[in-house]
Amino acid sequence: MDYESLKLIWWALIGLLLVGFAVTDGFDMGVGALLRVLGKTDTERRVMLNTIGPHWDGNQVWFITAGGAIFAAWPIVYAVAFSGFYWALLLVLFALFFRPVGFEYRSKIEDSRWRSMWDWGLTVGGAVPALVFGVAFGNLLLGVPFQFDEFMRSTYTGSFWELLNPFGLLAGLISLGMLCMHGATWLQMRTDADLYERARKLSMVLALVVAVLFGLAGVWLYLGVDGYLIMGSADIAQAMTPLNKVVTREPGAWFYNYSKYSWMMVAPLMAFAGFALVIVFSSTRRSGLAFLFSAIAVAGVILTAGFSLFPFIMPSSLEPNHSLTVWDVVSSRMTLNIMFWVAMVFVPIILSYTIWGYYKMWGRLTNGFIENNKYSTY
Repeated sequence: MDYESLKLIWWALIGLLLVGFAVTDGFDMGVGALLRVLGKTDTERRVMLNTIGPHWDGNQVWFITAGGAIFAAWPIVYAVAFSGFYWALLLVLFALFFRPVGFEYRSKIEDSRWRSMWDWGLTVGGAVPALVFGVAFGNLLLGVPFQFDEFMRSTYTGSFWELLNPFGLLAGLISLGMLCMHGATWLQMRTDADLYERARKLSMVLALVVAVLFGLAGVWLYLGVDGYLIMGSADIAQAMTPLNKVVTREPGAWFYNYSKYSWMMVAPLMAFAGFALVIVFSSTRRSGLAFLFSAIAVAGVILTAGFSLFPFIMPSSLEPNHSLTVWDVVSSRMTLNIMFWVAMVFVPIILSYTIWGYYKMWGRLTNGFIENNKYSTY
């Protein structure tokens, strides 16, 4: 394959991995974030944990794979992101520490204070990453304060607190609300009785709230945020360094792709349709369809962000010409080609064992099951 095609393929594959992470690990982070909201008793919280217990670590493979793919395919993006967003990523990492330890140790001691402590830890482990990931995407759309010197060494001039700007926080709330909605639709399929009813009602509320916030973010992005455009280079797809281009900022530029490539409109339509149908199918108690369209809404939101940014991956607010794009941050052609065939082998394997795991562990969990198996469950 030619180099230009490989660059586009890896942009699409990394996007697919991020969507896979959000759809799979997203619902178990949502369940964790809702642990103290929906679970009114210790048994109900154990039911919630056991619906995701067999799957959460397998779901996280998508996150690890996406990180590895970014490191190998977009090494400059990996370097700039992990230096610029260092404290935010460290916060995510420490929040994620609560998950494996919390799952293993929460129910080992029958003490209400012990279990309450781990419940809060698991809530933090679900809510904080969901919030921070959204804040990061919001700041990508605003532009990241970095630049390169003549030796291609990057300098980041921002701080962690500057990431918590109004638009970034709005994007974080969309991400957190979206994954909590996804977790609530998952609980609809896997629980019963009072817990099922609370999850069903919360799914509808969150779908409506997130749809409104998503629409508000779109209006804000169009009216109040300058987007980025690459100017005048006919051979930009052949660029080999981020410095060989001219970039300008214009109001509403993040929406230009939707007029240039009309098929990209499918992403925001997926999001809004998914939110609407979560409400419809939750209200009619069709839990499987509610979860399906929740996954479609999650995918639509992430694809909307990706399509809006294209071909940019990490725009620079300090030096727009130094912005990182699909065309100029990639590894060599040989690296992309080898990685492509490796992905063609291992991604289907990941999908296969993930589907098999869900198939073997399917079914609704009840309070009675947990009480009868309290020493062999989470």
